[in-house]
Amino acid sequence: MSRTRVLAHARVRAAVVAAALAALLTPLAACSSSGSPTTPDTDGKPSAEDRPVTVTVTPAGERVPAGEPVKVTASGGRLTSVTVTDGEGHRLAGEVAADGRSWVSDRKAVPGASYAVTAATRTRGGTAKSTEAAFTTAEADQVNKVDWRPGTGSTVGVAQPVSLVFDRPVKNRAEVEKQLRITTSNGTEGSWGWIRDYTGRDRVDWRPKAYWKPGTKVTLNAELNGTDSGGGGGWFVRDYRTTFTIGARQIVKVDLDSHRLTLVRDGETVRRIPVSGGTPGGDKRSWRGTAVLMAKEGTINMNSETVGLGDAYDKMVDYSMRLTWSGMYAHAAPWNARYFGNANQSSGCIGMSDANAAWFYGQVRPGDPFEITGKDTKGVVAPGNGFGAWNLSWAEWRQKSALR
Repeated sequence: MSRTRVLAHARVRAAVVAAALAALLTPLAACSSSGSPTTPDTDGKPSAEDRPVTVTVTPAGERVPAGEPVKVTASGGRLTSVTVTDGEGHRLAGEVAADGRSWVSDRKAVPGASYAVTAATRTRGGTAKSTEAAFTTAEADQVNKVDWRPGTGSTVGVAQPVSLVFDRPVKNRAEVEKQLRITTSNGTEGSWGWIRDYTGRDRVDWRPKAYWKPGTKVTLNAELNGTDSGGGGGWFVRDYRTTFTIGARQIVKVDLDSHRLTLVRDGETVRRIPVSGGTPGGDKRSWRGTAVLMAKEGTINMNSETVGLGDAYDKMVDYSMRLTWSGMYAHAAPWNARYFGNANQSSGCIGMSDANAAWFYGQVRPGDPFEITGKDTKGVVAPGNGFGAWNLSWAEWRQKSALR
């Protein structure tokens, strides 16, 4: 074979090998292409799974209206925790929903407060971040305050109600009542009832279905802060709490017809005392029904003009025990000694001797019921005239709740 033909044949073989190598390498290069759709973008943008979570907090802004819960929502991911703290460092409790998309505070935002919100989130891709927000609430234009009984730590009788009297009118009664919680050591059944106090103010009392069981521990939690009274009554700007204990079962039975007072303790008669009640036939008559001992006031000045009886009396009276706001007391009345046990000749109160009054004063406590009977009386003690709720049946009392 000539040299020329050998060189030509070598060139042909080299071309064939090069073509074969090219055919093998081409698909390998395609599999490693940087243009593959499964690779991240190279322009710095996050993937759809790792985009930031959008967090929304309501209310938002400055001096927003109070009285609504704080709500935090998330889209494009989940809330993992939320912390809401007021300017004094108190936290609003709440719980993240099961789907992680929302959180709502248990309590409402209160007037005149600043709140800081921190929301911890997690993207769909698993990245954890946090978002912060802040808002303030407007000051209360009117403030509603509460006077409550009984006092914290007291021991009271078996007829003592929990009683709240409001400085200003309460129109949103159902909303207010929802914030009032009574807990007892033995599951005592009872109900709130709205009445008009003797002073003319709005009032709500909680009484048991029947007299308390001795030894019961009672707690009132009135979580009113941030609640609007409605109708221009103003905002509540604090919570109220009281705890008390029920003492011995003492019942005072007053029979105005036989002119006798009987102290019964735990079902046993302790003492019978001759008394004189209100004079029959006019405004000096006593009340009947169940009155509750409101306070032991000791020696006080009693003036008939304060109870609409003109100048009938003006004197210092010992061992005074208040039964109604309208001025009915049990007390010492030595000037009426000749009537004790045989006639009613007082100006409406239940009078007894100094010795009996001193002993009786030492036995009874606020909250003890006085069950008063008699033919010639002014009528039954009204619910707001002292603690007269016991003169309503259980069904009647329950109907006075705003939540019935």
